[in-house]
Amino acid sequence: MTIWIKDPLAVWTGNDKDARGGVVVSGDTIVELIPAGKQPQQAYDEIFDARTLVLVPGLVNCHHHFYQTLTRAFPAALNKELFSWLRALYPVWAGLDEAAVTVSTRLALAELMLSGCTLVSDHHYLFNQHIQTAIDIQIAECERAGMRAVLTRGSMSLGKSAGGLPPDTVVQTDTDILNESERLLCKVRDRGNTMIQVALAPCSPFSVTPELMESSAALARSYGALLHTHLAETEDENDFCIKRFGLRPVDYLEKVGWLAGDVWLAHGIFFNENEIQRLGRAGIGVSHCPSSNMVLASGICEVNALEAAGVAVGLGVDGSASNDGSNMIQEVRQGFLLQRLKYGAAAVTHEDALRWATIGGARVLGQDQTTGSIEVGKKADLALFALDDLRFSGAGDALAALVLCGAHQVSHLMVNGDWRVRNGEIPGLDIHRLRAEHQQAADRLAARA
Repeated sequence: MTIWIKDPLAVWTGNDKDARGGVVVSGDTIVELIPAGKQPQQAYDEIFDARTLVLVPGLVNCHHHFYQTLTRAFPAALNKELFSWLRALYPVWAGLDEAAVTVSTRLALAELMLSGCTLVSDHHYLFNQHIQTAIDIQIAECERAGMRAVLTRGSMSLGKSAGGLPPDTVVQTDTDILNESERLLCKVRDRGNTMIQVALAPCSPFSVTPELMESSAALARSYGALLHTHLAETEDENDFCIKRFGLRPVDYLEKVGWLAGDVWLAHGIFFNENEIQRLGRAGIGVSHCPSSNMVLASGICEVNALEAAGVAVGLGVDGSASNDGSNMIQEVRQGFLLQRLKYGAAAVTHEDALRWATIGGARVLGQDQTTGSIEVGKKADLALFALDDLRFSGAGDALAALVLCGAHQVSHLMVNGDWRVRNGEIPGLDIHRLRAEHQQAADRLAARA
């Protein structure tokens, strides 16, 4: 099928191309952008009338923890900052099983798709004897949903008894971690599904050893895979690195061979000016997680300074236990507001926020040649939003209204040329049943704790 998505109410391509007359999609690829008032040069089979819809590239979520949807607004973790919050939740998460991973992944993907997301990264780092196949489950669920994904095989090897933060029940040996990581890298390579990739992601400096950081980097690079970790999220983390390693986080990153262009970091708040320049020269990516950073009172990422230095910046909803949601278009507004608070109204626009959420995120995940903007030759990953809620009434600029007035749900979503959301619903998915099964899993997890 070749479809002309015709005459959107507003369109933002992520570049300087004119697509006010819409776009033509053939199969899984964008084949033509139509200037205002023009007709397609390509033959088409179908017209999709977009006159009431705002068209943007599919949104990119650079950092998440799907399983944390099971512990939103968890009583024991309320009103705590990062380290205390983690100590409260690690024993709960230690009770995860395969059923919990399955339903939490399915629900998080549904939330993300309904909020305009077409490319997601998840950081699953918690394993026990009941969930050795967590990443396999996530691969299957992403394929089932038709989502584009970079799934990270996370790890924790530095337990509480060895001076780390996590309890010993959820850490693994370096050998087990590396063997499982290689199995997954081989699995994804051999399956040949280019929509699903695996990266390696030791959790953080306070939960893995330097040796595992080095070995993970060597293994990932031997397969051409990316690397991911949390870094510089709080001052506590800086203090931990200095106390344990005698180094600030960026110095530590360099020592273990991670100051390189195949690495992206979650949060990246507490860097000094010299460190920001070094990150830019290295080609590092950063996932800004505004809601999580506000909920845990961690701080504000210096997005403008990072971008000016050459760092690729995207957005992440982060774990739903520190964001309490998985809504990507709402995260665009949160990022917009928080960075305006940081830099001022004239220094941050709604288009900046959309850039972080699309082409910026695609660059962070190394997929900007495939997705992240609307242009000929890229995959047809497209989000269309209706502005028919009361919150949009009176808006003069439709594109600005998408961010400023607080859009929260997509009307239609296309991933790789296939409609994955139609009229605000995911075809074939029983949302009410999913909600009930997910709540039952959350209740079981809480009861075990």
